[in-house]
Amino acid sequence: MKKALLALEDGRVFEGTAFGADATHTGEICFNTSMSGYQEVLTDPSYRGQIVTMTYPMIGNYGVNPLDMESDQPHVRGFVIEELCDVPSNWRSTQSLDAYLKQWGIPGIQGVDTRALTSHLRSRGAMRAVITTTATAEEAVKQAASSPTMEGSDFVKEVTTKAPYLWDPESTESGDWDIPSPSQNREPGADGVVRHPLPEAKHHIVAYDFGVKRNILRRLRQQGFRVDVVPATTSAKDVLAKNPDGIFLSNGPGDPAALDYIHKEVKELIGKKPIFAICLGHQILGHAYGGKTFKLKFGHRGGNQPVKDLRNGKVSITSQNHGFAIDPSSLPSNVEVTHINLNDGTVEGMRHREAPVLSVQYHPEAAPGPHDAKYFFSEFARMVETGR
Repeated sequence: MKKALLALEDGRVFEGTAFGADATHTGEICFNTSMSGYQEVLTDPSYRGQIVTMTYPMIGNYGVNPLDMESDQPHVRGFVIEELCDVPSNWRSTQSLDAYLKQWGIPGIQGVDTRALTSHLRSRGAMRAVITTTATAEEAVKQAASSPTMEGSDFVKEVTTKAPYLWDPESTESGDWDIPSPSQNREPGADGVVRHPLPEAKHHIVAYDFGVKRNILRRLRQQGFRVDVVPATTSAKDVLAKNPDGIFLSNGPGDPAALDYIHKEVKELIGKKPIFAICLGHQILGHAYGGKTFKLKFGHRGGNQPVKDLRNGKVSITSQNHGFAIDPSSLPSNVEVTHINLNDGTVEGMRHREAPVLSVQYHPEAAPGPHDAKYFFSEFARMVETGR
């Protein structure tokens, strides 16, 4: 098997075995603590420009299938794991993780001590890195150190839709489904699952695509929204011309401070229509309020982040993926911090005191779970209904 190197800009080098594509890629190295969901991680546009390390020891167990993709393609620059499963086993699997990464030209490295790597990143912070099968350790470290930083990077322009579209117009992609047990008198479809009917799409919203995950769009449709998806460069004037019942600001990659052209348009929307924002959309909203963001030391990525709702004291375990956070001291007095991260106290949610606007830093749609925070979609629906 071919040898590979993972080199960090501070000179730390990890040796391993290559899988996926035979290529050399640079990116910001980060880690994700989820025990499953590697397919959703790979295809989440929020990971654009990053090399992702999975802390769970064996990856690839259930292969890859086309139904669990969060976008049309993977967005990571590279994939770091401890052990690759050579024989994936799942009734929905259509190819192995190795074959999938080869298909998309993405290099992977296995045999890395991901515990040591994660510990290093937690103490030293996220940094630039390179995965290579051709360069020497010294060359790779220099290449990592000379690559672009995440600060100041606008990856939204690379992942946003090129043209507006209506999500799931035939209502065939958004329905909840489950697998019936033999004891239940329910007949599954040809794909082996039972699909649940969707509610009427009685509310029309416009969703800004900064790198939106498909499961967010599914959750919005399940909540009774007809979702018009628009590019990140869409003006506030054009959004309001559609006369939506509400506006959604999606997740996405890169540095929120680098998106001045988006901040300006979102500022024009505050108070005009009910707004709900997730992840990067939450950070963009913070800038639109006049606030600032800062880079976290190593970010929050995984499905086990505890968040406290300051309104009622309830704690939810949440799915997260972000490397920046809002500075609460920079927010104006008419914006209330509603949620905080219990690990480090950073802002996880906020609402406008006068306008129907709410946002969260984490992912209430999960994909994969947990689903503690999915109530936010119904909260948005109630806000839209009241606004009408």
